[in-house]
Amino acid sequence: MSGPLIYLVAGEPSGDRLGAALMRALMAERPGIRFAGLGGREMQAAGLVPLFDIAELSVMGLTEVLPRLPAILRRLGQVTGDVLATRPDALVTIDSPSFGLRVARRVRAAAPAIPTIHYVAPSVWAWRPGRAAKMARYVDHVLALLPFEPPYMEAVGMTCDFVGHPIAERPPVTEAERAAFRARHGIAAEAPLLLIAPGSRRGEVSRILPVFAETARRLTPLHAGLRLVVPVAETVADAVTRGLAALAPVFVMPEMGEAEKRLAFAAADAGLVASGTVTLEMAAGGTPHVAAYRAAPVTAMIVRRLLRVQTANLVNLASGTRAVPEFYQEAATPDALARAVSRLLTDTSERAAQIAAADAALGALGRGGEAPSRRAARSVLRVLDRRAAQPA
Repeated sequence: MSGPLIYLVAGEPSGDRLGAALMRALMAERPGIRFAGLGGREMQAAGLVPLFDIAELSVMGLTEVLPRLPAILRRLGQVTGDVLATRPDALVTIDSPSFGLRVARRVRAAAPAIPTIHYVAPSVWAWRPGRAAKMARYVDHVLALLPFEPPYMEAVGMTCDFVGHPIAERPPVTEAERAAFRARHGIAAEAPLLLIAPGSRRGEVSRILPVFAETARRLTPLHAGLRLVVPVAETVADAVTRGLAALAPVFVMPEMGEAEKRLAFAAADAGLVASGTVTLEMAAGGTPHVAAYRAAPVTAMIVRRLLRVQTANLVNLASGTRAVPEFYQEAATPDALARAVSRLLTDTSERAAQIAAADAALGALGRGGEAPSRRAARSVLRVLDRRAAQPA
């Protein structure tokens, strides 16, 4: 007898990594479990055969989505139709709420017996709290990455488990591994190394990459021998390599794998990153960073009206500090970023404070406990088992 069938929907690289770890944990917990759905390179490596390339869905913000809306809607219909044809034992949508939750809503309307699970609770504590109540109409269960999120989900009728952030289960990088990474890429041991991560969506890269490039140019004469390393997301590889080629950085390409990317984060002395989950990758690598973001003007105007928190950085949120410098919209200038990054490339109090905040954040997100992917897998299986135990 074959095992249960889980339909997974991940629409961008961060969800792809979560999905791959969840798949491996589910297979370890329940041999014979089967998968169908949508995912990227990592989920394919774990055994998923995706419907199409998720790069088509890697857009964010009103002005970015609108020109591609007809194509996205066609893909939305395709995925929904495939779920209904497959009739899985559960639908798990991962991150990418603008796409995944629309699939869940359509599936609930057409097939209400299919359990729906969403992995990564929406940030209702930060903005648009009403999203939780709307989501409860078509989502049964939520897997939360942050410890303070379950009450927001449970208050509107969904069940929710804090499973921890997957970054917390990464093993620490050793000094020998850092040295080997530098040697492998021709980076001298004593050279100051700056990591640049401009995002994984085309729109965000187009806006922040020129700012990051100019920041790096201004830092070069201030730090003798400065080198750059750039982990490149597959969804924006061409744009990033073109935009930074003149600076002669070391590119860590998708085909090199997640292990090499992880070493890049740890081998750097400091980072300049687009605000998002990458900030936790910096924390896991023990590398201080500066976060910046530029949204499209219309998107920024709407978000500013709805935002309920003073920081958008996950390290700051989880640690309860403001150790990570943040620069958004017009404040994200090359001058401001260069000054902030420069303080992290040397042995300063700002650098020490951020390393301490990163340790605190990772502890709050589950480091030192059971692996988040295993906790997530068990949470998913409990939903399946409860549903299976109900009378037909």
